Amino acid sequence: MGMMLTIHPEKCTGCRNCELACALEHGGDFRIKASRIHVYAWEREAFSVPMMCQQCSDASCVTVCMPKAMHRNPATGLVEYDASKCIGCKMCVQACAFGNAAWDALTASILKCDTCDGDPACAKICPTGALEWTDDDLAVQARKKSFATKIKNAFSEAQS
Repeated sequence: MGMMLTIHPEKCTGCRNCELACALEHGGDFRIKASRIHVYAWEREAFSVPMMCQQCSDASCVTVCMPKAMHRNPATGLVEYDASKCIGCKMCVQACAFGNAAWDALTASILKCDTCDGDPACAKICPTGALEWTDDDLAVQARKKSFATKIKNAFSEAQS
C-alpha cells in the first residue's frame, strides 16, 4: 500500500503553519504564495480546511499536459510534475478541479504538492493533526472522496 496526506478539517484551527512549512521546505523562505498547500477559511462558520493536490485517480492535469510534465509515477501512483518538460502553457492550472495546481510567476513553474518525497513538512508541523501522512487504504480513500465532494459542493454554492 502507498501513503497519502489525509485531511481532518474538523481538527484544523486555521493556524496556517502548514503553508509556512511548505514554503520553507520548497523555497527556503516563508513566501506563502509559493506554498503547495493553502488553508481556506470560512470565518463566519468557524471552519478552515487545508487543501493540496488531491491525487485524483483520473487527474485532469495529467490528461491535458501535452508534454507530459504532469504525469503519474507508476511506482508510487502519485501525480508528479517534471519542470524540465514544462512549456509553461498552464493548462494543468486550468484543468485542476480543486485549484491545487498554480503558476508561480516568480519561478516560472507550476506549484503542486509533491508530498515532500514521502515526508510531508505540512503534516509534521500541524499542531492539531489536521494533516496526517497515512496508509492509502480503501477506508481512507472513501473518506477523501467524500470530503472532496463536500468541498466541491461548498465551492459550487459559494459561486452561486
